[in-house]
Amino acid sequence: MSLANHLEELQRKHGDIDRELDLAMNHPSVDDLEIASLKRRKLAIKDEIEKLKASVNTTH
Repeated sequence: MSLANHLEELQRKHGDIDRELDLAMNHPSVDDLEIASLKRRKLAIKDEIEKLKASVNTTH
């Protein structure tokens, strides 16, 4: 998988989790632990995206 494809896939996953998080936060039966888990996953993906972007910027 190329770096660009990997970055696109991570951005897609980040958007998917963002939408899932919005739905969870607006649904009263979702517990706080699930919301916290989604937020951690979203942040981890964001961190990975930033690392990839930084590595691309330093190699070019």
